[in-house]
Amino acid sequence: MVWSDEWLLAINKPAGLPTLPDGYDRQALHVKSALEPLYGRLWIVHRLDKETSGILLLARSADAHRQLNIQFESHQVHKIYHALVVGVPQWQEALADQPLLPDGDRRHRTIVDWQGGKSAQTRLRVLERFGGYSLVEAHPLTGRTHQIRVHLAALGYPIVADSLYGDSRGVFLSELKPGIHKDRSGESGVIQRLGLHALQLDFTHPESGEKQSIQAPYAKDLAGALRQLRRYSLSGEQGER
Repeated sequence: MVWSDEWLLAINKPAGLPTLPDGYDRQALHVKSALEPLYGRLWIVHRLDKETSGILLLARSADAHRQLNIQFESHQVHKIYHALVVGVPQWQEALADQPLLPDGDRRHRTIVDWQGGKSAQTRLRVLERFGGYSLVEAHPLTGRTHQIRVHLAALGYPIVADSLYGDSRGVFLSELKPGIHKDRSGESGVIQRLGLHALQLDFTHPESGEKQSIQAPYAKDLAGALRQLRRYSLSGEQGER
């Protein structure tokens, strides 16, 4: 738990925990079933993908839920994500502005579709560059399914270990540290899940009307991967902050 009051609860969701019940296994643990025994009835305000870590906001009353839904639907909530991507962009900042169509192929992925897609924009900024990876900050201006993942992949920089929009490969110490044999059989990656973290939410409190800004620190695997990249990358470079 990151923050709570009578109306709201904010958690740092771990990767691997779904926000809502799994369509294939309704008994599997999810955010609501994990938290309601501790906090009472909760309303899901927005969602994070199962493998995404980071800040997740829940309402503790129907009225708070309604008001927050209005903020999310009218794009009044400011969201910041950090993504560890494969590749090194030459740009410092970019605006991804490709229309997206959910469930657009046989794998039920969101795809870029210039005719049938809905408008979608994501502001991107490179924070750090490593040998073959980069840390990118993403500000989604719209809320399409898998928006950040699709936009980064469309630009040629898929998120690390993205099984839908990349090659699903994680980051391994053997590719970073000189002298380590590059046979990865049996080697645990420094990060093996989707390298996407919901860092910050800025919104208006539904009761007080005050501006709120809540952050969630990196999960251990992402923080550890960044430490290793900073330590062993020969071409590490910080972007403008």
